[in-house]
Amino acid sequence: MSDIIDLIVIGGGINGTGIARDAAGRGLKVLLCEKNDLAQHTSSSSTKLIHGGLRYLEHYEFKLVRDSLIEREVLLRAAPHIIWPLRFVLPHHKGLRPAWLIRLGLFLYDYIGGRKILPPTKKQIFNQSAHGKILSDEFKFGFEYSDCWVDDARLVVLNAVDAKEHGADIRTRTTCLSLERHDGNWRVLLEDRNGNKEWVSAKGVVNAAGPWVDEIIGYSRKGQNQKNLRLIKGSHLITRKLFEGDDAYILQSADNRIIFAIPYENDFTLIGTTDVPYSLDEGVPSICDDEINYLCDLINDYFQKPVTRDDIVASYSGVRPLYDDQAENASVVTRDYVLDLKEEQGRAPMMSVFGGKITTYRKLSESALDKLKKYVSADCGDDWTRDAALPGGNIPQADFDGFERQMRVQYSWLPEGTLHRLLRAYGTRINQLLDGIKDIDEMDRHFGAGLYEAEVNYLVKHEFVLDPNDVLWRRTKLGLHLSPEEIKIFKGWFNERWPFETNRPPTDKIPENEKPRIQEFHSAAS
Repeated sequence: MSDIIDLIVIGGGINGTGIARDAAGRGLKVLLCEKNDLAQHTSSSSTKLIHGGLRYLEHYEFKLVRDSLIEREVLLRAAPHIIWPLRFVLPHHKGLRPAWLIRLGLFLYDYIGGRKILPPTKKQIFNQSAHGKILSDEFKFGFEYSDCWVDDARLVVLNAVDAKEHGADIRTRTTCLSLERHDGNWRVLLEDRNGNKEWVSAKGVVNAAGPWVDEIIGYSRKGQNQKNLRLIKGSHLITRKLFEGDDAYILQSADNRIIFAIPYENDFTLIGTTDVPYSLDEGVPSICDDEINYLCDLINDYFQKPVTRDDIVASYSGVRPLYDDQAENASVVTRDYVLDLKEEQGRAPMMSVFGGKITTYRKLSESALDKLKKYVSADCGDDWTRDAALPGGNIPQADFDGFERQMRVQYSWLPEGTLHRLLRAYGTRINQLLDGIKDIDEMDRHFGAGLYEAEVNYLVKHEFVLDPNDVLWRRTKLGLHLSPEEIKIFKGWFNERWPFETNRPPTDKIPENEKPRIQEFHSAAS
């Protein structure tokens, strides 16, 4: 690429794709590179919540909670297909936080963010509700409040799709090898999945590399070790369904932490997360015995039905790249973001992104562009994402249920469960996916669990898929529902149908015979 672009973004997680989308929508010329797949690390390893962070109130992070609660409803309107309301039940534990303190916190939680869409907190007497059949008899009452669920990996992908549709160049499986300032701009060396190298010139760089942000900074400051990050490993368990109903549970621990137990993918329960100090030298993060015991023991303190290791069908672990604020306890390290801008004589800025939450990614992106625009373009447009739908999210009045009723008439030939999943994944873009298809036979090959060839082809053409695992674990979660034999058949078909040439081994192998204990390199976000 001979032309000088405005901005190169390093990192294809939620912050990188959010910034690329915002910048491209302002008219900037943007290139995003990601060394693996979009959302392969931190941004697909979260507890999958758009939330204010109730426990952050205890650490007096009122601004973070308020900003998060405001963004919660902004994002709910922007993507009602992949984000939806979820009610949380918080049992009162008489040996831990007093009831008046919890109620005060929930009062603040209801009102400091200007809640308009979601229902308020209410008290629950458990022997008068279905919760009494799930929770131990020790717990007599608690509180029920609102937050939102999100398909985290799809949130990342949709930001990348929107960035591309606004003109951004999105390159996955492309590694940044070198950064250097030259004549007031940046020269960036990129290497694609086939080993081809290219120098790119850019006015500015955004370093959104997550756990590797210090490494990228080191490329530009030869010989200097960077230690800005506090890396915290978080692990989640996926178990067989532990309880019926659509509500989630938030459970207090004696160590002042909390964990969530959330209905997941219809047939499962998601449990997490942990907070364990971590170093990249440890290699691929995975859940350890102590973390499994911690999560199972806390569930068993609260639920009537005990969970055992036999109930565990999968796990994922990863790293939260938090800004090192020197807090002694990993659980109280700030989750707020820090944008560190360095420039040279008013030119060649590099912005490094530390910390942050999925919930505040859009606001983070706005803040990043507000700081960068004077360096990269005099014609940079204004903020625009607050009222803009993400791809597939332009559902009238954000009424997903009404939209689904309409689509059931239009696509009556699709099995109801498959249609619901497709609507949740693609929203209004289901019409693009199913364009010209009139019956189930025209979806072509069925791989199981409602995954058809037509959907896979759409993902390759429109959502940057290069590897079968991109489909199974990030664009969808159907790897949980397919049998090991079905996964093997699908991978064989994919590699024959879409033979992407590469001189490198796959970036994230999942053993063919190991459906349980899925442990990709995810980097967990709260």
